[in-house]
Amino acid sequence: MLRRLYDKTLALADTPHALWALAAVAFIESSVFPIPPHVMMIPMVLAAPQRAWVIALVCTSASVAGGALGYWIGAAGLETIGMPVLEFYGKAEKFAEFQARFNEFGAWAVLFAGITPFPYKVITITSGATGLDFTTFMTASVIARGIIFFVLTGLLWKFGPPIRDFVEKRFGLVTIAIFGLLIAGFLAVRYL
Repeated sequence: MLRRLYDKTLALADTPHALWALAAVAFIESSVFPIPPHVMMIPMVLAAPQRAWVIALVCTSASVAGGALGYWIGAAGLETIGMPVLEFYGKAEKFAEFQARFNEFGAWAVLFAGITPFPYKVITITSGATGLDFTTFMTASVIARGIIFFVLTGLLWKFGPPIRDFVEKRFGLVTIAIFGLLIAGFLAVRYL
């Protein structure tokens, strides 16, 4: 079933309304959809390298907007569903501890999930559920999603089809390396 969904998502990249379809996939992937927008973005950039940066911008913008929806789902769902369940099982205090720890490092969690293969939707919903500062959440989302989509687009634009195989086979490794470089950059700025 997931393979059929993947194939249908990929097929959208070859339609006249591919940019709108990419925006829709990027938006819903940030809160509920299991297939990442990279599936559509990669063939779109390869097919139309002159529009590469527009594609990356649309994907980033829609993904961040979808992240805001995920945040809202977490915030609204916590009060109506989550807290009564936590209270029933006597875990409301444990959640408060988790909430404090998550929010202490929340921006890093959003950056990590936004760049790496870790499901971004999990962090968008968790951020809303824990009440992570919305401005912090959105800033980290713009940075993370912008990095992953623009770096991937830049690699595809520069190196074309050969980089596609490399990225598809080693996507996790590539994104973790990018996240590592991001952390190293922040540490260098802070301590140098």
